[in-house]
Order: sequence, then C-alpha cells, then structure tokens
Amino acid sequence: MPKQIPPAPCPKTISTTDPVKIASYTLAFLLCVGTLRYGLLPGLLAVCLGYLLAVALTGKGHIKGPGLSPAVAAAVVVLLPLIGLGLLLANAKGMAFGVVGQYQALLHYLASTVLEIREKLPADLAIHLPDGLTEAQVWLAAYLKSKAQALTGFGTAGLHGFLLAYVGLVVGALIKGTFRMPTSAPLRLEIRTRAGHFIEAFRQIVVAQFWIAAVNAFFTAVFLLAVLPLFGVHMPYIGELVTLTFFAGLIPIVGNLLCNSVITLVGVSVSPAVGLACLVFLILIHKTEYIINAKILGKQTNTAAWELLAAMFIGEAVFGLPGLVAAPLYYAYVKKELQAARLV
Repeated sequence: MPKQIPPAPCPKTISTTDPVKIASYTLAFLLCVGTLRYGLLPGLLAVCLGYLLAVALTGKGHIKGPGLSPAVAAAVVVLLPLIGLGLLLANAKGMAFGVVGQYQALLHYLASTVLEIREKLPADLAIHLPDGLTEAQVWLAAYLKSKAQALTGFGTAGLHGFLLAYVGLVVGALIKGTFRMPTSAPLRLEIRTRAGHFIEAFRQIVVAQFWIAAVNAFFTAVFLLAVLPLFGVHMPYIGELVTLTFFAGLIPIVGNLLCNSVITLVGVSVSPAVGLACLVFLILIHKTEYIINAKILGKQTNTAAWELLAAMFIGEAVFGLPGLVAAPLYYAYVKKELQAARLV
C-alpha cells in the first residue's frame, strides 16, 4: 500500500483571553487620560499624523504617495519639518511675534466693540436692551483683554508645543519606518489592534474636519475680500479672521460658533448692517457645511452632532481646552472599539 502522507499541521491560533483584552483597554485608557492630564495631546496627535504621512508616502494608505520604502518615507517625514522651520526662521524673522501682536490687537479691538455696543446700535433698538447687559459687556471685555494678555507668553508655550509635536511626529514616522518582528504575544497583538483603531479614528476625524475647515475658510475669505468690498465695506483684521476661521474650524461645531461670533462682532464694529450681513452669510455657509459634515464626518464615524457636542462638553468640563479638542477624536475611537466588539 502506498504510504499515506499525514495532513499538514494547522497553524497555531492565538487565543486572546479576556484579561489580556482588559489590560490593553486599560493601557489605552491611561494613555488617553494621561495625555490630557500632563499636556501631551499635541504629541499624541503628531504620532498619528507622522504615522499616516509615512504610510501615505509608501503608497499604501488612503492617499497614494510616491511609493517610497518605509525607511525613506520615515526620513522624509522627520526632515521636512526641520527644513521648513529653517526656511521660515531665515526668511520671516520676527513673523511669529508679529502674528501674536496682531491677534492681541484683534482681542483688544473686540473688547472695545463690546463696550461700545450700545453706541453702535440704532437708538430705537438700543433702548430696548436690558440694563443688566452692561455688566455682561464689562465682563466679556475684561475676559477678552485677559486672553490678549495671555498671548504674551505664547512664544515659550509655542516652542514647547512645537518640540512636543515634532517628537511625536518622529515617533509616528519611526513606527512605520522601522521593521517590526512578527509576534505571537497576545498583549502586544491587542495593543496593536487598539493603536490601529485609534489611528483610523484620527484619520477619519482630522482629515474630514481639515477639508471642512478649508472650505469654510475659503468661502469666508471670498465674502470678506470680494463680496463686502463690492458694497464699499472694508472689514478690519481680514487676514486674522480668515486664519482664525480655518484653525477654529478644525474643532467641530464649537470652532464654528467661535469664529462666527468673532466675525459678527467685528462686522458690528463697522456698522450694525454689516454685522447682520456677516451673521446671515455665516449661517448660510454653515448650513451648507452641516450637509458636508453629515456626508463626510457623520458617514465615516456614524456620529451625530448631538453626540459630538455632548462629548465636547464633558471633555471641556473635565480637562479644559485640551479636552475640548480631544473629545471628538476620543469619542470616535471609543465608538470604533464598540463597533469592532459588535456592541453598537
């Protein structure tokens, strides 16, 4: 009889026990909270960004790049910020301090406008304003002036934030650029799964919100630079307002409310009619933006506006501004984990 060939052994499957999963979730939780508690959020976001940029340069991400090797892609991600910073310092000496001064002037301008709101409005409308509004005006003006004063220390804080973000960028690039040995360690596999979900949530939230903010800033620039001048209206601080619109627009919902309030208040400083025109324009723009938001952000993360607002409210209440910025990302990550576990 012919000799029977024994069947090939099945590859050994790795069973991940519940304690291992719990340990990986605990580590992910500690990382997310620790970055907020110790001011490391820019570094964490930069890690995700550096990894995604390196993946894109290798041609294997959602954005197809030039197809570089992982090591070369990592080197490009690490070196480009240094080259850009060198060119900026060589050709724009003192520009950063000038930008800070311009935003300080804008905040003082807003404070003056708040105090003069009664004088700006028509007399028939001003007499109907409640007397208690004066106290609110004084408080808001003082708040704006305090924020202008706080910008004085932006140089040191900005340098610290840049260094932290650059270190995170390097770490993220090296994750892709260095060879990873295959592993059968259950905890390591689970940690890689957690990291993959977090980076995917980052990609969905940040990339989608970037394009939304860019579209918002573009239409705002067209309105301030082209539409209003057709009617003989020239707004002050246009460059600062457009830049603020873009960066504030990176924060879902709340960022739009912030830039809308600032632009409308600057419009009121010119005249009440201009302030009303700014408000109507911004409402129309953001109604359109909600459609874009629903198609891009909501479709990818299956997240409603009220969910984001609730998460951002809790994040800001517990951790302040970093919690406000991180809340959409953390919420999207938690929801992705729940979806992977088929709990939602």
